Amino acid sequence: MPTSNPVLNIVAQGMKTPALFAMGLGAVLLAVHALIRSLKSRGSTPTPSSGPLPVAAQARKEPSLLSSDPPVVHSTWSKDVLSAIEWRRFEAVVETLFAQAGFETRSQSHGADGGVDIWLHSKNADGPVAVVQCKHWQGKPVGVKEMREFLGVMASKGLKRGTYATTSRYTADALEFAKAHGINAQDGIGLLKLIAQRTPEQQARLLEVAYEGEYWKPTCASCGVKMVERTPKNGGAAFWGCKNYPRCKRTLVMKAG
Repeated sequence: MPTSNPVLNIVAQGMKTPALFAMGLGAVLLAVHALIRSLKSRGSTPTPSSGPLPVAAQARKEPSLLSSDPPVVHSTWSKDVLSAIEWRRFEAVVETLFAQAGFETRSQSHGADGGVDIWLHSKNADGPVAVVQCKHWQGKPVGVKEMREFLGVMASKGLKRGTYATTSRYTADALEFAKAHGINAQDGIGLLKLIAQRTPEQQARLLEVAYEGEYWKPTCASCGVKMVERTPKNGGAAFWGCKNYPRCKRTLVMKAG
């Protein structure tokens, strides 16, 4: 209440100002506290709209690897093993599977052999008893066209038994054709089931065969040597090229890891 004394009025007004300031400051602090509690309850914190990611977020971003880098080596058999190895290692695994089953096998690392990848021999018969064709395909299914060609190879060798092995799968027509003509069609899942029936020692041996040497680098089908990574002179995606270029101009697409 104002008084008639001017000095007392000045003193009273001065006392009101700090009190108002303190009340305002307290209100601001309460508002900030409430905001922090709200953000914590939602499990989020403010992030800048631009700029580098926090260190934790950067650590979660996995780099993309080219297939020229070695994939992870697995200690047990799975479809990832079949995907990681190149075509020549896949053929070696299939050959070892037949050898473990009691066949005498013969194969070659490169060059044409009339459409035959592996020859199977029996101790009780003269000459080969069956042939094997391998296709290390990742996504494309093996169709009836490939089956007809393989049947032609079997007929040209005078054989009625043959196995077609692939890391991929078969179309319905291909499976029907194979069944009608005595072709043993083994897809990636079927091969893994066969491997699972082997002893632990045999499975370990098959892994050794799969991961032998530079297992992820493709072998040149013409020269039998490991291909090397090459980059187009005018720019573009890297690819696999034969080490013996320019004598051999065979190339393969290099897929992203």
